[in-house]
Amino acid sequence: MDRLTSLIVFGRVVDCGGFSAAARKLNMSVTMVGNHVQSLEERLGVRLLNRTTRKVSLTETGKFYYERSTQILGDLDDADRAAGALNTTPRGTLKVHTSTAIVRFLLPVVSEFMELYPSISLDLKIGEQAIDMVEDGYDLMIRTIPPPDSSLVVRKLTPWRHILTCSPSYLETHAKPESPADLTAHNCLRYAYYPYGEEWRFEGPDGGHQIVKISGNVVSNSAETLRHLAATGRGVFLAPSFVVFDDLASGRLVRIMPDVNAVEFTINAVYPNRSHLPTKVRLFIDLLADRFAEHRKWMT
Repeated sequence: MDRLTSLIVFGRVVDCGGFSAAARKLNMSVTMVGNHVQSLEERLGVRLLNRTTRKVSLTETGKFYYERSTQILGDLDDADRAAGALNTTPRGTLKVHTSTAIVRFLLPVVSEFMELYPSISLDLKIGEQAIDMVEDGYDLMIRTIPPPDSSLVVRKLTPWRHILTCSPSYLETHAKPESPADLTAHNCLRYAYYPYGEEWRFEGPDGGHQIVKISGNVVSNSAETLRHLAATGRGVFLAPSFVVFDDLASGRLVRIMPDVNAVEFTINAVYPNRSHLPTKVRLFIDLLADRFAEHRKWMT
């Protein structure tokens, strides 16, 4: 029998002074009440109650066991109430992992969230490496591409695309690419975590994918490094729009083949489980969705 239920039944028998009264309180048969108490006694190898036809009384061991089990059940009730309070009043630590490229847009959301919910502490880790959310204990990941683990829950925050860029100085010494196929003759700066590796993908005129196998002398897991190299004339960069937005506005980088669309991705909020989502996580995701919606103009 369920040990916790047996503890509750035993305590109710003692409180009510008998099996019949306990059965009425618990909406349980007298036989089932007796079975629960007997199950406890057999598990412990001791008698907990002295039974007569008129009443029951605690043995010495039963008195000790009743006092300790009452304390344990009280602690469980306190834990239940505390857990419920945590889920209605946001508090505790929110552990988040995000990629470097979107930190500048994430930080204002973080600041606003901390002001709205001062009882929440934030543990924010930044990097490009793959993590195991469950094993590493993260509540949430913010990622620019979907995670490889299909068991995780993904909420899309905003769509985005890569755009082809280079510096004006690069075009002074290299022929301007007019089509994706022309990229094979250029030094292409490659991001290590681009999902398709050395095959840059674009939307074809028929709705399918146009795939170009590129090559270049730099591959890096740092989008910032590739942005700098592109701005100093070192090659062509298939860049996330949100990484090079300011460089395009200032003229440090120019867009090439503006009529050619790279395949679309989404920035995602990723978390381990949809059921019983902690309030702190849900509130942060909702705020992210609202604020990233405001960024969609430059994301797309």
